[in-house]
Amino acid sequence: MKVVLAATLFATASAFVPSNAPKFGTSLNLKQDFLEYTPYHDHSAVKVNTYKNKAPFTGKVVSTKRIVGPQATGETCHIIIDHNGDFPYIEGQSWGVMPPGVREKDGKPHAVRLYSIASSRYGDDMTGKTGSLCVRRATYWCPELKADDPAKKGICSNFLCDTQPGDEVMMTGPAGKVMLMPEEDPTTDYIMVATGTGIAPFRGFVRRLFAEDTPAAAVYKGEAWLFLGVANSDALLYDDEFQLAKEQNPENFRIDYALSREQENKNGGKMYIQDKVEEYADEIFAKLDNGAHMYFCGLKGMMPGIQDMLAGVCEGKGIDYNEFIKGLKKKGQWHVEVY
Repeated sequence: MKVVLAATLFATASAFVPSNAPKFGTSLNLKQDFLEYTPYHDHSAVKVNTYKNKAPFTGKVVSTKRIVGPQATGETCHIIIDHNGDFPYIEGQSWGVMPPGVREKDGKPHAVRLYSIASSRYGDDMTGKTGSLCVRRATYWCPELKADDPAKKGICSNFLCDTQPGDEVMMTGPAGKVMLMPEEDPTTDYIMVATGTGIAPFRGFVRRLFAEDTPAAAVYKGEAWLFLGVANSDALLYDDEFQLAKEQNPENFRIDYALSREQENKNGGKMYIQDKVEEYADEIFAKLDNGAHMYFCGLKGMMPGIQDMLAGVCEGKGIDYNEFIKGLKKKGQWHVEVY
């Protein structure tokens, strides 16, 4: 079933795959098992900070494509970078990007920006030689000018969204172990909560579990449940891939969207990510009690609403919220990466 999905994903998600990428099913890509640890779920040897600011890695852009519709609130791009297999990472890690040029105020190089990697360790082409980033172009609307102020635009995001095939990208990392999947128990449930480009690590999770012929996919029996909050349908990211994963793995993958400008919550207000999660609070709490891991990725502004909602649910259940979260953290079930 998962092999069928992988082939289908390559057919429908061609916008994310370079034209010269080998197709799934060729002798090169019959199985994704050549970048695994021994055993595959042992993360003790995961690489961190292989490349640092003073000696960064130089990757080359394979493709940069807009992946949102015309009515999306802003522009988001999917950027595939060739690292020739020399910059290993695994799902849930981040790359640092050093934008070219120097700061006007002091002439020093721009600071590194971290971006969650949006592909599995095998990359979109499954060769293990590329990685992908999901980047929203940061702009600043000036009320006085009544236009975008180019002097205040995001330096790194605009650099990345403007890249062309062959452009070089200076990179550091890989960074982080907070967002890794604990794969030793194949029955583990994953609850993934994202806003906007915070979807990046979870795309890597979904591809590893449902779109690739990996050791993890071969034995996975749990449920991966994805929540994504964006403004409207045009702003949905990787929806074709997620819908295919759901169609091919209905017992193991679920997805729920919170569209703030198209849906209403139970009180008649805008549907934000915390409102959508709250709809399934009883089920989510039951899963957490049974050992599920819960992940959050996106703008840090998402967390107060999430925390307030969970505190309210805990109160209704007679649970001490602080002790509840403390217990999840102690058992390694609580994963947060916000920016």
